[in-house]
Amino acid sequence: MRFDEVIARGGRIDDADPDHGYLPGFGNTHSTEAEEGALPVGRNSPQRPPLGLYPEQLSATAFTAPRARNRRSWLYRILPSVRHGARFEEVGTGRIRTAPCRESDLPLMPLRWHPIPVPTGGRTDFLSGLRTIATCGDAAMQAGMASHVYVADASMEDRFFQDADGELLVVPQQNRVRFLTEFGIIVAEPGEIVVIPRGVRFRVELVDGPIRGYLCENYGAALALPERGPLGANGLANERDFLYPAAAYEDRETGCELFVKARGRMFRSVLPHSPLDVVAWHGNCAPCKYDLRRFSPVGSTLFDHPDPSIFTVLTAASDTPGTANVDFVIFPERWLVMEDTFRPPWFHANVMSEFMGLVHGVYDAKPGGFVPGAMSLHNSLVAHGPDTQAFEAARAKDLEPERLSGTLAFMFETRYALEPTAYASSLDRLDTAYADCWEGLGRRFRPPARAG
Repeated sequence: MRFDEVIARGGRIDDADPDHGYLPGFGNTHSTEAEEGALPVGRNSPQRPPLGLYPEQLSATAFTAPRARNRRSWLYRILPSVRHGARFEEVGTGRIRTAPCRESDLPLMPLRWHPIPVPTGGRTDFLSGLRTIATCGDAAMQAGMASHVYVADASMEDRFFQDADGELLVVPQQNRVRFLTEFGIIVAEPGEIVVIPRGVRFRVELVDGPIRGYLCENYGAALALPERGPLGANGLANERDFLYPAAAYEDRETGCELFVKARGRMFRSVLPHSPLDVVAWHGNCAPCKYDLRRFSPVGSTLFDHPDPSIFTVLTAASDTPGTANVDFVIFPERWLVMEDTFRPPWFHANVMSEFMGLVHGVYDAKPGGFVPGAMSLHNSLVAHGPDTQAFEAARAKDLEPERLSGTLAFMFETRYALEPTAYASSLDRLDTAYADCWEGLGRRFRPPARAG
């Protein structure tokens, strides 16, 4: 089925649709065709492919990567990718930055930004509304990440984007987003995430109105499900809840633009046809979405607040075991039942750097000044923790079982120090009074009386 036919059926792919529902299973090898007979049987690249399509392989790992970690898909296209932009011109990157990027003179301190306003002029799409807040590592060395936000009040129409520098993890915060990709259509709402592998072409459309959200650009190893350790076989994020798009394509001969970010630079090519022309595909490298409400949290059932690593949804490994290039961690609805325990996250100075956002509700450690759409950055070994309001309330409350409801916060966590961009450093949304939230934490020390 073509994109326009799928969208005409209501604009949203539904799980109950037997032909164009999602395909469940994280990392599974899926097979899907938008036209009957488009997939070759028993081979990848026959001499004469069905329906006159061009076979093409997209590889997210080296050919010789171990089978368990190998990620690749075969795509059957109306035209091969060499016809989707062989001549590029370099254009400006706008507010998008790529590591290494050291252009800020902000001192070492906890940082927080109020939400970036959503535009209202009807001229800002996902790509032009993408702006980088902080970066770390080196994209060319495939290490580190970038934290971005996006705001948009217009669909991309005839503009397409391809990121050759990193894998994208999108966290919608306001309104639904439609991703039209080479593999099919994904619609995501606040409370869901979308993962787009490095090199996949797509465009973004509005569904309900202007959009805002967060985006992690992962330069390193592909995001994967973390090991559960002693938790065993179940809990946290389960494979079956990750959904991949059924094949859908766009056979459209019209002028359009393809923007490719590579090596930190932006390139543009004018095309006479849409690059989203994949009629069928099979493999295990494809965009997917996940509903964070299906995350099964675990926690302490007697005393002490557990480490936040138990809320890791996805992780991108580094060469140091247990120390991630990127972790995606959430703080979802959950019960707190610990006895004789300070229940909010404790004060700490973490060797990992934490970029935090709030999708909706209230974050229990920052009830006074951290609102949906806001951001904070606590770099490696920069001390932080609950604000005065949260601290005083947690010390005084009766420790009855308590349900944290209507809340969803998250972190992009990395082993590298995140460098704020010049844009983020000079933004009028930078909360210069953030550190004041701890001013009320006074001395409580009472030394014991000494004899004599």
